[in-house]
Amino acid sequence: MDTPSQTKLLVQKGFGAFFVTQLLSAFNDNFFKNAVVIWISTTQAQLFGLAPEVMISLCSGVFILPFFLFSASAGQLADRYEKPRLIRYIKLAEIGIMGLAGVGFLQASLAVLLSGILLMGLHSAFLGPIKYSILPQLVAADELVAGTALVEMGTFLAILAGTIGGGVLILAGAGAQLVAGGVLVIAAFGYFASLRLPALPAVAPELAVSWSPLRPTFDILRITKKTRSVFLSVLGISWFWFFGAAFLTVLPTYARSTLGAHEHVVTLFLAVFCIGIAVGSLLCEKLSGRNLELGLVPVGSIGMTLFTLDLWCIGTPGPVPAQVLELSAFLHAPGAQRILADLLAIALFSGFYTVPLYTLIQQRAEPAERSRVVAGNNIINALFMVVASLLLAWLFSQHVSVPQIFLVIACLNAAVAVYIYTLLPEFLLRFVAWILSRVMYRLSLRGHEHVPSAGPVVVVCNHVSFVDWLIISGSIRRPMRFVMDHRIAATPVLSLLFKAGKTIPIAPEHQDKELLERAFAKIAEELRAGEIVCIFPEGKLTKDGAMNPFKSGIERIIAHTPVPVVPMALTGLWGSMFSRKPGAAKRPQRFRARIGLNIGVAIAAEHVSAAGLEQEVRKLLDQDIRDLSAVVSAEASAT
Repeated sequence: MDTPSQTKLLVQKGFGAFFVTQLLSAFNDNFFKNAVVIWISTTQAQLFGLAPEVMISLCSGVFILPFFLFSASAGQLADRYEKPRLIRYIKLAEIGIMGLAGVGFLQASLAVLLSGILLMGLHSAFLGPIKYSILPQLVAADELVAGTALVEMGTFLAILAGTIGGGVLILAGAGAQLVAGGVLVIAAFGYFASLRLPALPAVAPELAVSWSPLRPTFDILRITKKTRSVFLSVLGISWFWFFGAAFLTVLPTYARSTLGAHEHVVTLFLAVFCIGIAVGSLLCEKLSGRNLELGLVPVGSIGMTLFTLDLWCIGTPGPVPAQVLELSAFLHAPGAQRILADLLAIALFSGFYTVPLYTLIQQRAEPAERSRVVAGNNIINALFMVVASLLLAWLFSQHVSVPQIFLVIACLNAAVAVYIYTLLPEFLLRFVAWILSRVMYRLSLRGHEHVPSAGPVVVVCNHVSFVDWLIISGSIRRPMRFVMDHRIAATPVLSLLFKAGKTIPIAPEHQDKELLERAFAKIAEELRAGEIVCIFPEGKLTKDGAMNPFKSGIERIIAHTPVPVVPMALTGLWGSMFSRKPGAAKRPQRFRARIGLNIGVAIAAEHVSAAGLEQEVRKLLDQDIRDLSAVVSAEASAT
């Protein structure tokens, strides 16, 4: 199916206006906050007798506080009212807040500036639940990964530009005046961008909004926990913010104390980190085939862990220099290129980790509750960041070195990943399926749009090899339940993977009638729950490469639970090490061999028959074989 590229998505009126609006908000947040931090540091400003260092730390706490107090109400508002109208009100409020901030800079009033930071935190707390919950209303289902990736990319580039811009401008001549005018102009541009947002209906217009900070918070956390996969994705995202907050907090100390480098090197580290996340986010859409690919989440967590461990292995690359290393000197210092490569890789894999999780939340949360789920995510994110700060404070108090802190972060990251993947094996299964179908083979997939994005459906396919289920699982973006021969399902070691994937073991009636009945009952249960069930109607693997006749079990399934049936055909796996072709006749397994999966149009329940489905699959198989042969011949001619 022809879907717009990420570039085309940016010029679509609705998404483009939202992208610019949220980008300018993220830029202004960081532009203003960093300008205040640098101003406090250079002027040694104090309030209530607190030292400047304490005031700098207080800035982060003041900004995060509204996320705890008002995210719940913000989520309710975002579900209750039209999101574009709410965005315009919030952006209009930002102009007033930035006007107050400008007064604080012009009058050199730390109290006013802290009030501005508090109000900008309030502004961000109300904008946050809209940021991701509006995307499914702005873009098509197969554009959601691309849209999420662009928002992540824009956010981190805005964080980078705002942080650098605010720090540089406040130190310029008449810096306070320039920043005061700058934050106001950026807020105004953000408001004008929001005026181009299209009208969108409210998703829960009857919802009552509560302004109490406690009751709605508990209600929203309950809603966030309602869908297990959504809640575990929220925990995964919150862990990323723990990881990122800890990482970015120690980078200045790492540069100054461990490497003996100038502040400009810290800016370089921040730039590399933000650019890496932006690039990783954009690559997600390409690697996932423009659909949700949970297999990238384990890829991301593995990369984050390994490259953080490498930073620990580097340790202190040499003796701390007597003089502070300027940027050019650092770039020529021992280990500098390796450090930058590690930071870039950590950030790039972080993009692989976060984009699928944000996409899953948007896809699987109930539309009428999506904003409240995002609000719950924001509350838990803030909590994790506070815990990260407390952990770092304790580690530093115990005189733990920065390289050792990298080791702690890497080990925690690995432990959290294993814990989440144990609770939700779908991530790990998708990882194995993605590796097999996208790395080991070159999969040619046609007709993926024929699989419904929601609701019960039965998928039928020819049975070629022991890995058919993994190839199909890696190609269909929804979780699937596979009906599998009980002997294969009991294979040592692999049985753990089958059990995690909730496969349904089945046996012929003459072997185990009770197991057969349990299998049909389980199939009906899964379909009633709205799941996809995949069966191989031949009942056995092909022994000669030819498709066996379809058995009547599919007719019994549909008679008991009438749902659509989607036929599909697998090609290219016969003769591989995973097939039942006699050993001497098997061809060597070629890395990146071409295979095909051709998916046909769904057939309504009243038209389903075993013979009819067999005919449809044979047609798809013949078409796929012709297409695959043409591709292989073209490649052979080219070489």
